[in-house]
Amino acid sequence: MSFNPENFVARKASEAVKALYGVDMDQSGFQVQVTRKEFEGDYTLVVFPLLKVSRTSPEATGNAIGAYMKENFAEIASYNVVKGFLNISFSTAYWNAVFSGIASTEDFGQHAPTGRTVMVEFSSPNTNKPLHLGHIRNNLLGWSVSRLLEANGHKVLKVNLVNDRGIHICKSMLAWLKKGNGETPESSGKKGDHLVGDYYVAFNNMYKEEVDRLVGEGMTKEEAEKAAPSLKEAQDMLRKWENGDRQVVELWKKMNGWVYEGFDKTYRDLGISFDRTYYESQTYLFGKALVQKGLDMGIFEKEADGSVWCDLTEDGLDRKLLLRGDGTSVYMTQDLGTAEQRFSEYHLDEHVYVVGNEQNYHFQVLKLILKKLGFAWADNIFHLSYGMVELPEGKMKSREGTVVDADDLIEKMYTTARETSMELGKLQDMTEEEQEKLFRMIGLGALKYFIIKVDPKKTMLFDPKESIDFNGNTGPFIQYTHARIKSILRRADASGIPYGAGSLVQDVQLSAKEIRIIKMLDQFPGRISEAGAAYSPALVANYAYDLAKEFNQYYHDTPILKETDPGLLSYRLTLIGKVAQVLVKAMSILGIELPERM
Repeated sequence: MSFNPENFVARKASEAVKALYGVDMDQSGFQVQVTRKEFEGDYTLVVFPLLKVSRTSPEATGNAIGAYMKENFAEIASYNVVKGFLNISFSTAYWNAVFSGIASTEDFGQHAPTGRTVMVEFSSPNTNKPLHLGHIRNNLLGWSVSRLLEANGHKVLKVNLVNDRGIHICKSMLAWLKKGNGETPESSGKKGDHLVGDYYVAFNNMYKEEVDRLVGEGMTKEEAEKAAPSLKEAQDMLRKWENGDRQVVELWKKMNGWVYEGFDKTYRDLGISFDRTYYESQTYLFGKALVQKGLDMGIFEKEADGSVWCDLTEDGLDRKLLLRGDGTSVYMTQDLGTAEQRFSEYHLDEHVYVVGNEQNYHFQVLKLILKKLGFAWADNIFHLSYGMVELPEGKMKSREGTVVDADDLIEKMYTTARETSMELGKLQDMTEEEQEKLFRMIGLGALKYFIIKVDPKKTMLFDPKESIDFNGNTGPFIQYTHARIKSILRRADASGIPYGAGSLVQDVQLSAKEIRIIKMLDQFPGRISEAGAAYSPALVANYAYDLAKEFNQYYHDTPILKETDPGLLSYRLTLIGKVAQVLVKAMSILGIELPERM
């Protein structure tokens, strides 16, 4: 377990204040933080809030508390005061004890089971096009948040809701009927989701030509967009689907089947899987009973045309449509119903929806309506709202076919990783199969890390070339660091040098850099907690980078295997071995593998 030095300093400072000034102060009232790098010390106590108790200057107060703590607590080796900040340094014996605990903890950073069950819904693609770069951010974020919540001790259910019905699906189907000539994934050699996506683009081109022709014949653009024959045919096809027309349903099943096979391959390539997949075609009628319940409770209103609404104007929002006049449901109806079903079926403690920030209003309304319906668990719904992914050349548009395709991007990352690795020329003793596995690992690690390291709430700019740099804040840099540590440990193993928790010598004199690494390792469980509370795997990603960077600086200055003191040599090997383990744990939360050799 991690010893919490911030709490230790606060507790001992509370004892000092009681002894020096006769005042009881709860330790929660003390501000303790990691000492900034430019100052000497491990942790810093902010003295200013204590001046009303000490009734002396900040410097005098800091020196009095520091002197008391150094004299009375063996763990504290020294202190210094800079204005109103008391910087405290722990003793080598203290850090040795801390690292002994870290080294002997098998799955360091993993929190104990909480008994809480959390569902995370992510991906949610449409079956009219392949996955693109925007979907990649959604999938990687959903996966890593799920892994992060698991690291915090929760039971996590990863679910996908596939949008497999609606007018956009019918557009692809109609274009295939008109222009496909029976083309299939087998006959074309195309991945199924790509084939269907091509026909979605084909429909849009056909539709634009019709609109332009109608405008040329004298219609306004708005009139032409509504009157275009292809749109009317797609709308008619949707009505037939909803009425169970056999031919339409069979075509829908066939083309969706092609897409699912394509999606499954992309998910496998990304290392993504789900515990359960829902389909909108099976859930879109969910919620109708809740609409009736809301009418019976008097919180929903039925208009003369039969449509049902919820008036949220008193809550600062607007009126929300829940059921159309013809009795058909809308997305909100479905989401109300699926939320009730999931909380009831799985007894969830929390439901996290990973959905782009353009849906912020939707989830605000969803929670509010569920609360009005009397569901106490509505407060346990969390919308993990994330920013869009943009490219150096601007935004992507699916219907115009200008998106960055997920499969193409994965392949490009592999190719770039291959080229970069071959240039470094350190793979001569690896088999071709081992090399191919390594290139995939590096390419995927670069892609995942570059996307996840950005705070989810921020819009991000994706640059494939920058992501695969072996230096700087990248996945390959962390992968290379791990491979370097494993290389050192293999050489130690070959020489028969013992290391590990059982071989630690407790009275080793540690360098400042070694203490720095131990301090960073000790912060890992806390960083997992912090990241989990914020639903931000970016905090774990950047922690891993900082730890890798710290190791590389240490390695540059410390010839580990040349150390002649057996106790110190064993200690250092144990230390860097734990760094490797923590990097593996941190990066596994991001869905990234670390190679043994690079």
